[in-house]
Amino acid sequence: MWVLHICHSYYPPFLDCARQYNALFKDTPYKVMTVYLTGDQNADVERDTQSDEVVFLGYKSKQVRGLKLGAIAKIKTIAKQKDFLFCIAHRVKPTYVALLATKLPVISVHHNYNDYSRWSRRLFVNFFQHRLLMLGVSNSVRDDLRRDLKGWQEGRIQTLYNHIDVEATQALMQPKHEARQSLGLPQDAYIIGNVGRLHHDKDQATLIHGFHQSLPNLPPNSILYIAGKGPLEEDLKQLIARLDLKDKVILAGNVPNAKRFFKAFDAFVLTSDREPFGMVLLEAMAAELPIICSDCGGGAEVVRGVGQLFSFRDVEHLKSAILGISYGDQRSSSTNKLNKVFSDEAVKEAFWRLSFVEAIVDKENN
Repeated sequence: MWVLHICHSYYPPFLDCARQYNALFKDTPYKVMTVYLTGDQNADVERDTQSDEVVFLGYKSKQVRGLKLGAIAKIKTIAKQKDFLFCIAHRVKPTYVALLATKLPVISVHHNYNDYSRWSRRLFVNFFQHRLLMLGVSNSVRDDLRRDLKGWQEGRIQTLYNHIDVEATQALMQPKHEARQSLGLPQDAYIIGNVGRLHHDKDQATLIHGFHQSLPNLPPNSILYIAGKGPLEEDLKQLIARLDLKDKVILAGNVPNAKRFFKAFDAFVLTSDREPFGMVLLEAMAAELPIICSDCGGGAEVVRGVGQLFSFRDVEHLKSAILGISYGDQRSSSTNKLNKVFSDEAVKEAFWRLSFVEAIVDKENN
């Protein structure tokens, strides 16, 4: 039996999302065909997808707007090629395509908020809810789906956490000395790390203010290292200059495969507003770093019990958390939670226990 797996694109972070879901079928009787609606054929992507078969439809994003008739026709043809048991579709457009092109049960995976805030989208999925399971990547996203899709049975809107191959991720990570050398960071500094788009949602401005207020009481030669690019870059540069932090805050820009260098940091801080999940938090956990995260969204679910949470945009609260972890006042190790909740193996077990999946498998076996 085969599973049809439809993704909008393979651009970050969705290539990793594809890998995550393909890992759920490792060492099972099922094979997976992954279809990317957009993006040209790419041998590296094909390898990193870790699927039994990969198909690139090669559309541009504008070509899969509206009714997406071309994509629907191609998926309809693909669906006839193998004995597919069900379909997994990431985000709204692939879900539409899966429902219109096939008669398969569809697992619709959602990585963000407000996917069904539009009435037209609600109308569409309500019509097909008899063969749909909605999955949010956190309880926070799940609850957002439930608010918009009123009248759905709770069992049809569930959570399946994002996850990582813990051993493979840790094997990629450079040791602290080497990672600092790679990033051009001093070996004797105390370094707080942040990785993410420079965007209002990530709120690096609060992080910079919190670091500034903490600085007089932080270890000597402390540095805030922020990796990422985005529309707020110039605003953040001006803030850094205004606070006279040019020698203390590094805006590093994009750092390809940044998780390789997480052990360069002494602590990791995420200040996002309603982060749907926060894969960087899992990578920080894999690096065994003390973590601080804003107490909102899916990020708080990841960190709760193993890191420090602070009230969103509360600079004083953030300052206290930064000073706390800098002097060893931190929660228990996150390694246990990472392996028990957010590893490939843990989420694979949770997936096959979903009642929707169990019902499909039982029906096929009987």
